[in-house]
Amino acid sequence: QLLVDRPDGTYCFRLHRDRVYYLSEKLLKLAASVPRESLVAPGTCFGKFTKSQKFRLSVTALDFLAPYAKYKVWVKPGSEQSFLYGNHVLKSGLGRITENTAQYQGVVVYSMADIPLGFGVAAKSTQECRKVDPLAIVVFHQADVGEYVRNEDTLT
Repeated sequence: QLLVDRPDGTYCFRLHRDRVYYLSEKLLKLAASVPRESLVAPGTCFGKFTKSQKFRLSVTALDFLAPYAKYKVWVKPGSEQSFLYGNHVLKSGLGRITENTAQYQGVVVYSMADIPLGFGVAAKSTQECRKVDPLAIVVFHQADVGEYVRNEDTLT
């Protein structure tokens, strides 16, 4: 609701070639004049549907979704680089976690300086994180801002 009805205009989501794009209605009207086969990306890519029809969020949606995230995880400075290389977050690298985060809940991963780094899935609940060993995975990696560099030729 907060993404669609914004004070600067009305925005919408559109499906184009198995990818979901977020764009303003003004841009949508302009994109309608371009043939579908010539259109590369009508807006900001929020994610894509896999071949098994599961939706996977893209890192390009991070700036839009991070301010509204209900569940957050902060990683220590030593673990930021590991996460940005595509690795999971271990208990030893966990700085803070939002209270009452359930297991397998989607989370936004932040640095300790409150900079959004990416998306993940909580491997353990908040209560389980307190008593698990330091080498256990607490957040499964899903997407991170390092993908801009690693996959720059395929991101649209």
